[in-house]
This record gives sequence, structure tokens and C-alpha cells, in this order.
Amino acid sequence: MKFGEIVNNFSEPPHPGGISIEGKLVSLKPLVASKYSEELFLSNSLDKDGINWAYLPYGPFKTELEYHKWIESFEKNDDPFFFAIISKKLNKAIGIASYLRINPADGLIEVGHINYSPLLQRTTEATEAMFLMMKWAFDNGYRRYEWKCNALNLRSRNSAQRLGFSYEGVFRQMAIVKGQNRDTAWFAIIDKEWEKVEDCFNQFLSDGNFDKDGLPMISLSNLTKPLLYKLDNLDCT
Repeated sequence: MKFGEIVNNFSEPPHPGGISIEGKLVSLKPLVASKYSEELFLSNSLDKDGINWAYLPYGPFKTELEYHKWIESFEKNDDPFFFAIISKKLNKAIGIASYLRINPADGLIEVGHINYSPLLQRTTEATEAMFLMMKWAFDNGYRRYEWKCNALNLRSRNSAQRLGFSYEGVFRQMAIVKGQNRDTAWFAIIDKEWEKVEDCFNQFLSDGNFDKDGLPMISLSNLTKPLLYKLDNLDCT
């Protein structure tokens, strides 16, 4: 009896631990406190109201030493595996992101712990960083790439769909974060969708898509929106 599509020719992809990824605008390097905590703390300090930390289970950090120790607590972990996002233009670390829930046996990997300082927010560098992480995952044989966020975090939900992640629903009362209930919204891209999503990124990030002021002529969301899977496509009969 068949209960699902047969998966043929699947080879377990590599774990990302220890890798670096180079892009045109940013480099993604393993997050090491001794190298990057000061730069990141100063970059994050531009967020005067601490809004960046609102939906994260940690932070804000009052001192660079406190932030340094937090990074050290993750340095030797292989899940989550954190990157420092280094701007080639500014020549310093201005954000972080991680792979987590890394499951090579099933070809599953998630992106999370995304924390962009004000220097990285709403920039093409920010978009390229996310593109580089998903490209590495699919190029190395992962079948499913996930994004999860607090269901109340509309900015994160909109970002996910702009980047080509399809909404898959809400897990209610999934966690307690900073003493508050968290319902978690799930999004994903699967390998069958990746080629078209990658084309969207290549078109958006191409030099020809930016005017003399550095503004995109075609938005990424306009490119990815037609590709998003709709929940009403699910057949549960």
C-alpha cells in the first residue's frame, strides 16, 4: 500500500557545521565571539528601543561582555549553527542567522535566529544573505527549507513570503517565550520549488535590476508571489 510519493535517488546531504559562504555583497562566517561580538554589539546598539529582540527568546543584552558570553554558549554547537553576516562594503559583522533543526537523514533544515542590526535591515545585503543560505541548502541536497516565527510577528511573516517561503499554517501554543504564549507560524520552500525561486533571486539581485540610486526596479515580492503555495491546494480527503 502506498501512502506517499516514493523518494528515489536521495542521498543524505552534508551537515553545514564549519562552512563559510561567500556572496557578492556579504560573507557568512561561523559566529565566533572573539571575532565578532564587539562589532555585532555595536551594530545592535543602534536599535535604541530593543525592538529587534521582541520576538526572540533572549536579549537585549546590556553589555558587550554579556553578548560575548551568549555567543560563546553556542560556538561549539552543531545545531543551531550560527553565522556572522559580514558586510563587504562596511567590512564588519552587522547581523546573524543560523541553520537549526538540521536533519540530513530526511533532508530537512531550517533558517532561524535571524537578527539583523539596523545597518543590515531593508538592504540588498540582507536579501543576499538569506539567498546564500537557502542556495547552499538546496545545492547540497536538502529537500525542505523551513522558516518559523511567532504568529504575531507580521514583519517576519511578510519577510518569509517575500523570500519565497509558502505559508503552511499555525501551531497553537507551541512555546512559552519570555513568559508569554507563542503560536508559531510555519513556512517552507521544498526542492521542487527551488529552481523557480532561485530564478527570482537571480533576477532581483542582478545589477540590471537596480537604478542609479541603488533602488530595485522589480521587487522580490512581485517575483516570488506567483510561486507561493496556497493552503487551499491541500487535499485532505
